[in-house]
This record gives sequence, C-alpha cells and structure tokens, in this order.
Amino acid sequence: MSKICQISGKKVQFGNNVSKSINKTKRRFNANIVSKKFYIPEENKWIKLKVSTSVLKTINKKGISAVLKEAKEKGIKL
Repeated sequence: MSKICQISGKKVQFGNNVSKSINKTKRRFNANIVSKKFYIPEENKWIKLKVSTSVLKTINKKGISAVLKEAKEKGIKL
C-alpha cells in the first residue's frame, strides 16, 4: 500500500534522528493515511479513497462532493 493521499498528495518524507550527542541517522516520516469508503449521493455510488486524516477532517467539514469538485479543478485524477 503506497502511503500517498489521493486528494492532497501528501506522502512519506525523510529526515534524521538526532541524538543527544548530535549523531544523525536516517528516518522516515510516514503520512497518516487511512483507507475509507465514501458515499456520493449525487452519483448514487460508493468510492474508496486513501486519504490523510487532515483531508478526512476537511471532508467532514465541507462534504465529499465539495472536496472532490475542488480536487478535479486542481487536476487531480481519481
């Protein structure tokens, strides 16, 4: 499962663990991605998306139809 949000495009980032003695070792910052099914009443169907939890909060606030409309205007293909 790739860790990329289908709406916002958030993905894994890389950085360093820094110890007290300032030794640096590589590490990953994984995006908080969840797989979720959404019902679109206009199209009368369910879609399954992998979205970040921040986008999930936006969907709860604005609604799935508005978020999908904004994504299509930005050129994101679903």
